[in-house]
Amino acid sequence: MSQGRTMRTLNPSESPIKERYAMLVGTVAPRPIALASTVDAEGRRNLAPFSYFNVFSIDPPVMVVGPTLRGRDGTVKDTLANARHNMEIVVNLVDHDMVQGASLSSSDYPADVDEFAKAGFTPAASEVVAPPRVAEAPVAFECKVSQIVELGQGPGAGHMLVCEVLRVHIAEDVLDAHGKPEAHALDLVGRCGGNYYVRASGDALFELPKPLVGGLGIGVDAIPADIKNAGMLSANQLALLGSVHALPDETDVNEHKLLELSDLFMEHEDDAAALEKALFEEAGRRLEQSDVDGAWMTLLAYNPG
Repeated sequence: MSQGRTMRTLNPSESPIKERYAMLVGTVAPRPIALASTVDAEGRRNLAPFSYFNVFSIDPPVMVVGPTLRGRDGTVKDTLANARHNMEIVVNLVDHDMVQGASLSSSDYPADVDEFAKAGFTPAASEVVAPPRVAEAPVAFECKVSQIVELGQGPGAGHMLVCEVLRVHIAEDVLDAHGKPEAHALDLVGRCGGNYYVRASGDALFELPKPLVGGLGIGVDAIPADIKNAGMLSANQLALLGSVHALPDETDVNEHKLLELSDLFMEHEDDAAALEKALFEEAGRRLEQSDVDGAWMTLLAYNPG
């Protein structure tokens, strides 16, 4: 097991706002992006992306969008001003085809400039709120702003728009055969630090079964010490071993040894250290393929005594 990393400790209160910003958004990543649509008192449209955003409740369905005061002078951005006016917002999700337009809409245009037009997006009428949704978005949430939480008053201070979802619009082509959102089809993007984004599709996506399905995992602490402390498996691999609900029984291990591992045992019959290394490597390959039971039986097949 790892003994931990060498860490640098910082006190945010002693860091300039710009450095604090770079540290926080550069480490808490990737963050989903809310392309927020609002209207002002004159009905003028505004569109702006926010990566201080996530879902926080299912019943009631609630999202939070976090516009900050402008870092240069502490003035209020249009999204916050508009939300204060009519307590309505549409949260549009951003896929890869929209990322350039979403970034362009972040420009600090005057309040009378329509960011829909600037970014090349099409406004589509909402059902129950005044702000339009973005027609190109794979998903859009019509929301009422039930609460605005002020987190500070100076430049960079955040404001939490607590948004209750009233309607969900989702493109048919991002739903699977069961009507559930399909991650590859959504092709969403997330925000990282600096100029970096992440694309949530292709090889960037991987599946990880939840350990609580079917019972409690045995935990890393229950792994035999000769396996846990061998230094041949990563922390992730050990945690995957700890996700099983029970160890395989001796009969299954012996059968696995005979049918699956006989070549390895014959190849290294005169070299116990080489056999142990080969079995750990085989277990590692099985773990990479999510064959946790096979990995366990491979590891338990080694008995140097």
